[in-house]
This record gives sequence, C-alpha cells and structure tokens, in this order.
Amino acid sequence: MRLPFVLAASLFSTAALAQPLVAEAPLRAHLSFLADDLLEGRGTGQRGGDLAVRYLETQAAVAGLQPLKDGSYRQALTIVGSKALPSSTVTFSAGGKTLSPAFGKDIVFGAANGQQKVAFDAPVVFAGYGIRAPEENWDDFKGVDLKGKLVIMMVNDPQPTATEPQRFAGQSLTYYGRWVYKYEEALRQGAAGVLLIHTTASASYPWSVPANGFGHERFNLAGAGNAMEGWLQEDMARTLFQQAGQDLDALRAQAETRAFRPVPLDATVKVAVNSQIRSIEQFNVAGIVPGTDPKLKDEAVIYSAHWDHLGKDDEGNQRAGQSDHIYNGAIDNASGAAALLAMAQVAVKQPARRTQIFLWPAGEETGMLGSTAYTRAPLWPLAKTAADLNLDSMNFVGKTHDIGVAGAERSSLHASAAKVAKRMGLRLAPTIPDLSGAFYRADHFAFAKAGVPAFNVGSAVFSGDGSFDFVKEPKASGERLVAFKKDYHQVTDEYHPSWDLSGMVQQAQFTLNLGYEVANDRNLPTWNKGEAFGKVKR
Repeated sequence: MRLPFVLAASLFSTAALAQPLVAEAPLRAHLSFLADDLLEGRGTGQRGGDLAVRYLETQAAVAGLQPLKDGSYRQALTIVGSKALPSSTVTFSAGGKTLSPAFGKDIVFGAANGQQKVAFDAPVVFAGYGIRAPEENWDDFKGVDLKGKLVIMMVNDPQPTATEPQRFAGQSLTYYGRWVYKYEEALRQGAAGVLLIHTTASASYPWSVPANGFGHERFNLAGAGNAMEGWLQEDMARTLFQQAGQDLDALRAQAETRAFRPVPLDATVKVAVNSQIRSIEQFNVAGIVPGTDPKLKDEAVIYSAHWDHLGKDDEGNQRAGQSDHIYNGAIDNASGAAALLAMAQVAVKQPARRTQIFLWPAGEETGMLGSTAYTRAPLWPLAKTAADLNLDSMNFVGKTHDIGVAGAERSSLHASAAKVAKRMGLRLAPTIPDLSGAFYRADHFAFAKAGVPAFNVGSAVFSGDGSFDFVKEPKASGERLVAFKKDYHQVTDEYHPSWDLSGMVQQAQFTLNLGYEVANDRNLPTWNKGEAFGKVKR
C-alpha cells in the first residue's frame, strides 16, 4: 500500500526528528580509557597507538558498525618517521662571525625527505611570508631562483590595511599563513631548506609547541619532503639578521607590500641533519552504518575524530626534569574519539537514508596524515561523500546555550546546522575572525581540500567561534575552558573524573543530529559560490 505523499513526508519528517540520543556513560568510559596512562598517549608509531587502534576497532564491532569491504575496520597507510639526532647541527656564518643556535632553545629542525643524512652549505634568503596567491595578486618570490638556498619565512598572512581591510581574509588566518603551506611552498621552490620565524602572536601558540613537536619523532606520508625544515626563535632570528647587516623589523615591513622581493642575507649556513629513520604502517579505523534508501545509500556522511596524540617521551622528558613522560591527550583528542564511539553505538539502531561512516584517522598531530591518506585513497567515492563532520578537542566544562559551527558558513552546511540548532533549542555562535587558522588545523580540512563540504563541529577549545555561552557559571566556566590552552600538547592534558561532560554530550548530539539532517536530505551539501574548495569536482 502506497501512502499519500503528504502523509509519507510527514512521517519522514517525524522520523528525522526522532534521532537516537547519545548517552554520557559510554562516552565517559571510552574517554577515560583512551586517555589512560595504559595507552601511553596514543603515539604514532608507538605501542600506545597500536593499543588505541585495537580498542577502536573492537568497540566499533561491539557497537554494530559494519567493517570495510575486506572485512576489516582498518585502512593502512605507510608513513616515514624521522627524529633528528643530537649530532645534528645548524651553523650560520654572517658578518665575519659564527652563530650556532641551540636546538630546542633557539632553533628546531628536522628532515622530511626520509634520508638518514642531510648535509649542505647554502646562502640564506629572506622570503617574507613565502606566499604565492594569484587571487590576491600576491607573489613573494617574483621568479627569484631559490634552488639550493636556505629560505627564511614568516608565518601568518600579510596583514589587512585601511584600503584593503579584507586582504587575505582580514583578521582571519588563511591557509597561506599556516606553517604547512610554507613548507609545501618551499618544496615547490626547490629550496635546500626552510626555517620559519616564530612569534607567539604570528603562530598563535608559544615556542613550546614547535619545540615539543620537533623534539619528538616527526612523521610524513611516504614520498618527497623538504631536506631540512624547522623554526627559528625570534630573538635568534633578530641576532642573525643583525649580523648579516639587516634589520628584521624593516624587512618585515617591506614584506607587508606586494612589491616585496626575496632579500639575500649576507650569510651562509652549514647544515648537518642526522636522523633516525623508519618506515611504519599505521591505520585509520572506520566502520559503516549502511543507508536505507535504495539510491541515496550509495552516498555517505562521514563523522571523523583523530585517535592519535603525542605518545610518551621517556628520554626527552627525563632530560627536561619532568617526572610525567606521557602526553595523554585527553581533550586532544580522546574526547572526539570517544564521542564517535558513543554516537556510533546509537546510530546503528536507526540508520539514515544515506550511509554513515565513522572514521578515526591516524596521524593528525603530525600533519593530518591519516585524513590526507584517506582522501587520496577514499573508502567511499569522494564524489558521493556528502560531508565530513569532524570532532576535535571537545567541551569538558558543561552545557552551552550556543554551538560553534566555524567553517560551516563556507557551504550549505551552515543552513543545515541552523535547522538542527533550532530544533535543539540552541543558537549558532556568531562567526568571528579565525585568528589562529582553526579551519586549517584539523582533519576536516583534508576533506575540504578534496572538495567535500566539511568543518569542525562544536564549541571546541580552539574553534575560534566564540561559543562560550555556558548554562552554568558562564564566567567561571569560560575561564576553565580557556585555561586549557596551557595544557595543549603538554603532559597535563589528562582526564579528570570531575569533568562535567554534559557539554561534550551536547556537542556529540548536535553533530549526530546534523549528520542525520544531511543524510536524510534529498540534496547533497554544496560549497558557497566563490569558495575555493567548491572548484574541486565531487
């Protein structure tokens, strides 16, 4: 018996609203386990990471997610691990003097080309922001040959001006401002090596973040990378430029104009990077809830949350006098990984019209390696992938009256999010300038680059969306959330049983509800007109 169209539509609408509810108990249980010392910080290439993968695939099966076509919940990717040995050195010669910056204090660097030994002597060139952006009529290179040279760049973007207040997205940070882009551009330019000048303001995080990153083993997907890349502490950069007869601040001012050209310094560098290299296999974890619609089930919505963190560093932390050697990564990102498990547990009981994929990428902390590998060899055709909704560093303080959707405004996902928020009695947090480039710092960006509408959902710690309208003790709650920044990528990012996870459950529920909104809609989400990612065919 065929139901009248109006009645069928009404029943479908009611079913869409009656979406499964995420429970706090399983979310908390998964979070406390994934952040436990037993998992040793879920480090890439470490035993703790292997344990995390085993736990996730086991729990995915328990929840009732279907495995991949080969019967496994794992997607393998090959990555190259590299750690600079103490014998590695960088020595500058400028103005008749020798400058030997101390690793960790003045400079951090490593090799990304998979070679055990890298050695070269090279002239030094300052390349401003190191940006080529045709749509901004901007080219910091002007055709200057940088092959075989050490290039020093600034992070962030050219700043807006009174006449061009929206230059490079105004106050927001674009992808051109991210360290990842700078390294990619140095490789395209054929540079012998690249160093980025660090300031807390321009990088949006303190020196301890790159220092910790390069102090650990670093990873890249197998393939070509820079022979030498790293960061230069600002005071050391100032000293180097002064010895080379240049004023760093004056060059910075020049770099704010389109007329800037690379400036050769009266300096050379001698580089010796001796690295411990290994090739390892890591795994994304994925499980599927098949769709129910005969046609739409061939399309899918992805929920993603990376499982990895920084692992443990017995040797390095012992040298630093730290008794705690484990980077537990409770918020970043055991929270997101646990939320996906709790979401999957209820999603399997009520499939949507489109297929739903729960994806836990590997290697996010080392440059979104797992999500990038996924988009290069997708488990589901990207042309039939409706959206990626990512969770990373979730709210552990309590419920909010609003929900952050920073990045959703780039696509029709914003309208879908507004519908879901209204049904849940929430407000969408206002879009504010993305000062830290949060949109480019999590796994959803790999999907966005591949043409799939995507964003990081919720009032996350680093979302940049200003969603701090807490239900209880608004001022104190906001201060507790902001205070987490001191624990970011530190051993102090640990789980506390006293946490109020109602806000985390709220984020997970909103994300699941939004996924159902997209999965049950007749149309696929689309990028807004003029959005760069919309140019990629799906």
